[in-house]
Amino acid sequence: MTSTASRTTTDSELTEIFAPVFERIAAGALQREIDRRLPHEEVGWLRAAKFGALRVPVEFGGYGASARQLFGLLIELAAAESNLPQALRVHFSFVEDQLLAQPSPASEQWLRAVANGTLVGNAITEPGVGAVDRYRTTLTPDGADWRLNGVKYYSTGSLYADHILVAADQDGERVSVLVDAEASGVRQHDDWDGFGQRLTASGTTEFENVAVAADRVLGPGYGGPGATYATAYLQLVQLAVLAGIAQRAELDVRTWVAERTRTYTHAAADLPREDPLVQQVIGQLSAAAFTARATVLAVADRLDEVLDSGASDENALVALELASAQAQLGVIDIVLAATTRLFEVGGASIVSERLRLDRHWRNARTISVHNPAIQKARAIGDHLLNGTALPFAWSAGARGGAAK
Repeated sequence: MTSTASRTTTDSELTEIFAPVFERIAAGALQREIDRRLPHEEVGWLRAAKFGALRVPVEFGGYGASARQLFGLLIELAAAESNLPQALRVHFSFVEDQLLAQPSPASEQWLRAVANGTLVGNAITEPGVGAVDRYRTTLTPDGADWRLNGVKYYSTGSLYADHILVAADQDGERVSVLVDAEASGVRQHDDWDGFGQRLTASGTTEFENVAVAADRVLGPGYGGPGATYATAYLQLVQLAVLAGIAQRAELDVRTWVAERTRTYTHAAADLPREDPLVQQVIGQLSAAAFTARATVLAVADRLDEVLDSGASDENALVALELASAQAQLGVIDIVLAATTRLFEVGGASIVSERLRLDRHWRNARTISVHNPAIQKARAIGDHLLNGTALPFAWSAGARGGAAK
């Protein structure tokens, strides 16, 4: 099954459906940040609008959206609430895997379930030494079925999800397992303690003797060697979050400046909005938001090409991975600079806890350290200079050598 099926929903139709939902979500974003209230209700609004089914073909009940349409809307959602696209990141990757799979009753079943509101979270990374080649979460035989045991961290979005995609060790092999979030033996904790992206539900998930049916073992797990669309796809979601943060930061600061009457004796104008230096900062913030958005959509166009061809051409996958990595370095620098510079438009009043404008920098800084940029920069340079294969999701024990 490919991702080209039945694209009949236009940009304007998608905007008409989702813009009011995003507006409602944005209205409570500041208070949720202050209260540290997980946006369960807001996720319900997205379910009701079938946001999770953007890429599901129309004949299965979805919107049949392109990757470009999806990532454009993820940017808008991030501008409303930056935690939510990150929380849905693995969900959309799971949907893509079903689209790329050979047509089967199982893949159709999951696509129809997503169209009916089903969401998928993740429990892949482990605390401590739990890299992909050292998973301590195990899947052991139980008659014709299996039992799952282990502890995961960074379980982003799982508290909002119906099912959790778990990476486990099955007799020395990495596998993906789909577990019901409410299954006996599953315990989830909102104990993510990062200073940003606080509402992504990225905490601990425990699995104690959880029963797993044989048909919920989906095959090879995250981290296998070889070229894949998935690492670029997952990275691009993070970049969409950064683009949305930049968009919201510019709007918040522009609104604050437009209403402000207090200025300084040495200022260039009587009103901040008429001060050319303040105007310059607003212009810079606007340019950062535009550039970040344009970069994400440019990579999304390449992603569409790869997905439409079945994501099987290794050269195209390498080119996509390189574009995603290059975009990562550019977008991070632009957005971090913008979310720092925004404070130049005001004095001490702009750092008021009531405004929480610092959340934009905290959220951007937090999202930007996923897949550290210094490692990506080195990998890009090594690839371009020496032909060394890009890392994709390979573990430390399965790095590739020179590209063939």
